[in-house]
Amino acid sequence: MAEENNKLDTPENPASPEQGEAKPESLEGMLYCWAQALITAVVGVVLLFTFAFRLIGVSGPSMQDTLYTGDRLLVVNAAFCDFHPGDVVVINNYNADLSDTLIKRIIAVGGQTVDIDLATATVYVDGEALDEPYVKGVTDTIEGTRFPLTLAEDEVFVMGDHRDHSTDSRSARLGPVKEGYLQGKAVFLLLPGTTPDLGAREWGRIGLVQ
Repeated sequence: MAEENNKLDTPENPASPEQGEAKPESLEGMLYCWAQALITAVVGVVLLFTFAFRLIGVSGPSMQDTLYTGDRLLVVNAAFCDFHPGDVVVINNYNADLSDTLIKRIIAVGGQTVDIDLATATVYVDGEALDEPYVKGVTDTIEGTRFPLTLAEDEVFVMGDHRDHSTDSRSARLGPVKEGYLQGKAVFLLLPGTTPDLGAREWGRIGLVQ
């Protein structure tokens, strides 16, 4: 009886399918899997850049030497970020005078008071002088905005880093910006534009926007 339960595999007694080797996947199956993965990745990227991120190009000198014309920035959409002093932000088309998308730095947020000392070109927020290592040029006032200025809860005060080449919240043409006009926050420099002094791209500038 024992011999009957331990018969060898022979042509008359072939091994069960489970004991055989797995068949290699067909070319059509592999192509289908790759196509599925590719489509999923493309749809994911499209959704990501539709709702969470966008790419913005810099134009003009108002943010030098932090940003230059031709820089390409990764911007987090406003719905996915909070805004704080020091953030570099993108502002929607604002009015007839300033119809282009603007890139500026937040100096103060809702409820804070901004003042500028013309004698020392110092910016004060809530009575404290700001440390602004990013500033180029002289910070003075532009006719139209009166200081000290206290912001409404839904407003931010913005300025360009290149203070004497920036139309910003110091000007009556822009003034304090309602948060609803903010497209988002610039977080990463993906592709540097040409640095004017060098006449070339500085690839080492790629990185977080600060």
